[in-house]
Amino acid sequence: MDIQRPEFALAKRNRRIGMIVGALVLISVVTYGLSRLQPAPPTVENAWVDTVKRGEFLRQVHGLGTLVPEEIRWIPAQTEGRVEQIVLRPGARVLSDSVILVLSNPELERTSLDAELQLRAAEADSANLRVQLESQLLTQRAAAAAMQADFRQAKLEAEMDEQLSKEGLTSALNFKRSHLRAEGLATRNDFEQSRLAIAADAVKAQLAAQQARVDQLRALSQLRKKQLDALRLRAGVSGVLQLVPVEVGQQVTPGLNLARVADPTRLKAEIRIPETQAKDVQIGLKAEIDTRNGIVRGHVTRIDPGVQQGTRTVDVTLDGALPAGAVPDLSVDGTIEIERLADVLYVGRPVQGQPHAKIGLFKLVDDGKEAVMTTVQLGRTSVSTIEIVDGLKAGDKVILTDMSEWSAFRRVRLK
Repeated sequence: MDIQRPEFALAKRNRRIGMIVGALVLISVVTYGLSRLQPAPPTVENAWVDTVKRGEFLRQVHGLGTLVPEEIRWIPAQTEGRVEQIVLRPGARVLSDSVILVLSNPELERTSLDAELQLRAAEADSANLRVQLESQLLTQRAAAAAMQADFRQAKLEAEMDEQLSKEGLTSALNFKRSHLRAEGLATRNDFEQSRLAIAADAVKAQLAAQQARVDQLRALSQLRKKQLDALRLRAGVSGVLQLVPVEVGQQVTPGLNLARVADPTRLKAEIRIPETQAKDVQIGLKAEIDTRNGIVRGHVTRIDPGVQQGTRTVDVTLDGALPAGAVPDLSVDGTIEIERLADVLYVGRPVQGQPHAKIGLFKLVDDGKEAVMTTVQLGRTSVSTIEIVDGLKAGDKVILTDMSEWSAFRRVRLK
């Protein structure tokens, strides 16, 4: 028969309770320890690393653009017509009198002929009127001259009778009669001279009126001839024919652009600068234009006041000779020098680097094996570099690659 021993059951129960308590304490300690551990830093591959430098800081802005002619001449249609022939095609070199297109307009040819005939008729009428008026004026002059001669003769007779009357050789009646006759002829002579002056003025006025009509018809005839000559479209300037946007048989209206001519030796660059950077661009700043076949220097001559699709267009006049292959509409890269600053702390421009912003950059530590997050105050920017205002010193190495994927980590490992 079994004998119960209570002291052994109690001891066994106490050991069990102790083991449970010990296990709970161990679990608590392990949990606390694990909570205090930091996650292992992730590994970053192929990071773009640059060293912070101090020295001259060249501020530049960059943009893409094209080469365009400094002078472009659009040649419009001066009259309505139909394209009969395209003499020259784009790419051809032209002189100022080179014919590019030939148009036709039968109505213009008819009106030009009518204007020429009307001019000839008006010129003939003018010549005939001049002869008639000159003949009438000569007749009037002859009558005035005869009246003047009669007046002078009567005046001499009156003077002679006056002298004879004083000497008693003729009667006072004869003196009075000759004196009255002289006075009457003097009045008639004045009238004739006035009529002659009026007749001369009338001749001038009629001839001027007729000449005005002739001049009007001559101007109309010249206009029609000019319009008729314009049916043979000429370049007007020397250069290269760039565009002929019409086809044979097409009907054109006055003002429609029929051709474009430009001088390929005089080109400028139109560079599109981001609007956030264009505020620092000024007229006269130096620039470099990369045509892929060479770099040519220039200077800023115009800044478009408006913004289009987030950019402003800047015109750069080229100062040097054009590289080989430089033609209109060629894509180019433009870099404009804003200013040169001495003794500035700077580094390569990070992906997320904006001017005067405060950002986090990973700075290399432990001989470049790891990098820790560092707050950096940025300053002025350039094309590929940016000023460091605070947070770094010369010689520090930072990661410029986009690290947004690891923004939750304070430390990363480099591979």
